Amino acid sequence: MIKPKALHKNSTIGIISPSYWLDDRVLSSTSKYFSDLGYRIEFGKSNNLKWGPFAGSPQDRANDIHRMFENSRIDAIMCARGGYGANRVLPLLDYDLIKENPKIFIGYSDITAYLTSITQKTKLVTFHGPMLTTYKNSWVEYNYSIMQRVLAGETFIKLFSPNGLEPRVLKHGEATGPLWGGNMCLLMNRLGTNDSLNTDGIILFLEDIDEYLYSFERILVHMKEAGMLDRIKGLIFGELKDIKDQEIAFERNTDEIILDICGDLDIPILSNFPCGHGKFQSTLPISINTEINTKNKEAPLTIIDNAVKK
Repeated sequence: MIKPKALHKNSTIGIISPSYWLDDRVLSSTSKYFSDLGYRIEFGKSNNLKWGPFAGSPQDRANDIHRMFENSRIDAIMCARGGYGANRVLPLLDYDLIKENPKIFIGYSDITAYLTSITQKTKLVTFHGPMLTTYKNSWVEYNYSIMQRVLAGETFIKLFSPNGLEPRVLKHGEATGPLWGGNMCLLMNRLGTNDSLNTDGIILFLEDIDEYLYSFERILVHMKEAGMLDRIKGLIFGELKDIKDQEIAFERNTDEIILDICGDLDIPILSNFPCGHGKFQSTLPISINTEINTKNKEAPLTIIDNAVKK
């Protein structure tokens, strides 16, 4: 794998909006957190474009990604927000350009599509983690602290969960493998395309937001029947935010649905892990060797290898 250079306090962070645009007020207030910490901030052109809900046309957004990777002043690229629209941009990306200019690329939600595609096609380690919208309501030290440690190149990072969001062990076990995953809808959406995720031998993490219980089950069934879960070594579900029921009760919660669909898999399974759309978001390096161990109740997930070059 190609590991980007580590992030330091005097590094320059490039901010882009590769899916939806972010309100100017929120863009300003959230980026200020990072400038106050000593990072230099450079805004991409996509932050000032609007094409309906999108931050410019697909080509506009692809061009901004290219500019950020080409720009020698930029040390890391942070997405302002997710939304929708990555699937229109992926076919326009110059993966050779990205590979020749490796640097940190971080985001989640719709950004899942970029992370998966970039890492699979270029071997560049990308990062499923906080964006500017993560700090829309307030600064979250837990999120920044983990991001800083991962992007500084630490090894054997044990991901302890914050108070009030304890992971739940659905199936006990221990496994080691490269970490891949992200938003469930985005991963399912790429099935059958050139950007479909290869799940052989990986630890897979999944998260989603604002789905009905029946829809959550439908996505999980689709993934299983498509073979996505056949050869994974471990399965982690993030905080499944705002998963709701209909008038006629589904009568099973998300954990029960997971066990109903995945309970026959002989692998460790966790739920309610701090990643995704909730307040607490771990930074998870895509493709990096990771251990899941449900015997360790405090830190069931450990990032073994460094994800960046110091």
